[in-house]
Amino acid sequence: MLNSAGCAIEFASVPERVVSLVPSLTESMFDLGMGQWLVGITDYCVHPAPNVKHLPRVGGTKTALLERILQLNPDFVLASQEENPHRLIEDLHESGITVWITFPKSVRDCLSDLWLLARIFHNEVAVKKLQVLERSVEWAQLSREDYQPVRYFCPLWQETTHKNQLYWITFNKYTYIHDVLSLLGGENIFAERTRTNSIPADLGLVLDEARYFDDRYPCVTPVEVRNLEPEVIILPSEPYPFAESDRTRVCELLNNVPAGQNGRVYLVEGSLITWPGTRLAKALDQLADLFSRKTVC
Repeated sequence: MLNSAGCAIEFASVPERVVSLVPSLTESMFDLGMGQWLVGITDYCVHPAPNVKHLPRVGGTKTALLERILQLNPDFVLASQEENPHRLIEDLHESGITVWITFPKSVRDCLSDLWLLARIFHNEVAVKKLQVLERSVEWAQLSREDYQPVRYFCPLWQETTHKNQLYWITFNKYTYIHDVLSLLGGENIFAERTRTNSIPADLGLVLDEARYFDDRYPCVTPVEVRNLEPEVIILPSEPYPFAESDRTRVCELLNNVPAGQNGRVYLVEGSLITWPGTRLAKALDQLADLFSRKTVC
């Protein structure tokens, strides 16, 4: 079994039958000119739409079926430590299939994963495209050096307790999404926050903590957000599908913080900041003014 931070991946020849259990890597394979080797993907692999339309599906990222994957006779499976069940990965490994387990926590990790794919498939086109992406990242870094970062809050999920109390799940500095938003000029108000042993310990409430076990994703309340006074609030469309009604509610709840007062509560295409892969290029292009744009609640 292999992972992006561990052993090197070596193939005697280019893998010819690849199953991707990671939507961001499915898109990246096509973007880098290596999509022809994909023989199976998940239900959530939706980009690029014309290319993935007719590929066999093996289930969701967390519900992929071992039998369907084995029927495709892959020689290489792309997996994610965050997105795919550990038991499925173990079963694939025991079946003799080479599994690459990715776990990017930063933009640099993301780029390293893409470079590894280019090497595995001996793809010179991918190399050229990644060189351009590297320069784009360097340019973004240089362009932020003379600017003060903008303090932001970005929830990934929201729920209410049995007493109808709203809370959000956000992220700290050890995540890819944090690093992307930092590259764009943002300063995460919960960068140093680490979730404690349980959700009840975070909020003083008895909730279902099984869904959120990663301590990089703390639970926070509107009061905590209010006290930290973010200048910008970002509501991504995934994993929770924040919509206009949610933006209106947030504007009302947090109307006394700078983001609410200045109308800087934004709905954002979630995959731009949550998908580590070639979508990074789209994020740098489409969200370049995220921390300078002005809107009104």
